[in-house]
Amino acid sequence: MKRRLGRLAGTHGAVVGLLGAGGLALGLLAPIQGAAVAGAATTTSALPGVCRGTPGAPGVLAGTHPAGEMVEGACTVNGGPALVRGNLTLAPGAVLLAAFGLDDHTHGGHSSLTVTGNLLVERGATLLLGCKVVHGGAGFPCLDDPNPKHPTLTSSGHIGGSLLATQPFAVVVHNSTIGGSIRESGGGGGLRCVPAGPFLAQKVPVYSDYEDSTIGGNVDVSGLASCWLGFVRDHVHGTVSFVADQLADPDAIEINSNAIGGNLVCHGNSRVWDSAEKIQNKPYPRIPAPNTVSGTREGQCVLASPPTPGGKPGPGAF
Repeated sequence: MKRRLGRLAGTHGAVVGLLGAGGLALGLLAPIQGAAVAGAATTTSALPGVCRGTPGAPGVLAGTHPAGEMVEGACTVNGGPALVRGNLTLAPGAVLLAAFGLDDHTHGGHSSLTVTGNLLVERGATLLLGCKVVHGGAGFPCLDDPNPKHPTLTSSGHIGGSLLATQPFAVVVHNSTIGGSIRESGGGGGLRCVPAGPFLAQKVPVYSDYEDSTIGGNVDVSGLASCWLGFVRDHVHGTVSFVADQLADPDAIEINSNAIGGNLVCHGNSRVWDSAEKIQNKPYPRIPAPNTVSGTREGQCVLASPPTPGGKPGPGAF
């Protein structure tokens, strides 16, 4: 299924639908060129600022925001580096696209997002943070890469605190550093693989994904109901937990090639995999991608996922 996600889920090479046409941002990019960069200058207000926009005319989060920031409606981070001191909050239903490699307004320099506090994703909100393609073509090309088939741009996210998502619509993170923990509880696009919300224009099913990132604390994803969920090539200092996540795609949850300092805990999920399909859109045959776990493995993530249809787990560790 992640192939139909335009390989946003990039685990082993090809989510093309979203990215081939500019990705989630296609409906947003066209009007951005003439949009004003909201909050680009440093301000001295003690109150949190607000980045506000619509899908047709998104706001642009750039510059330094010394007292926190709220995203309402639709905003992008493509006007150079954005620094939020304190917390950054995505209001209910908001969309923040922070996966642009360049400053698309000045046409000089690069874009990135740094938050010194927590990044809070509220009910129904969508976050897209960071972009990078790694060796072999896996990962996530930046939305403004001039050649998404052979991408070279990168953009990173830096969160000093934790990433806390409560009933979000979707959370997609690549090439980012989170100093604290990640917690995604509930939410998603529902137990079906149909386009909806910000994914609708590109006909892409709703999903959540964490790839090629470093997390200083724990990771806890629970109660998610969506199409696909991935956790791939991440370095986690603490414990990783997937509990009661229900995904419509049989090729989820993919938990592949991670380095986990604590425990790996999986209970009550629809399915888990420590492997990737070898042929696009076919669940078998699979390519093993086991995890390195310093602590214990529990529940569904003890033995390697079956390499053949109807096969038994193992014999290796998940």
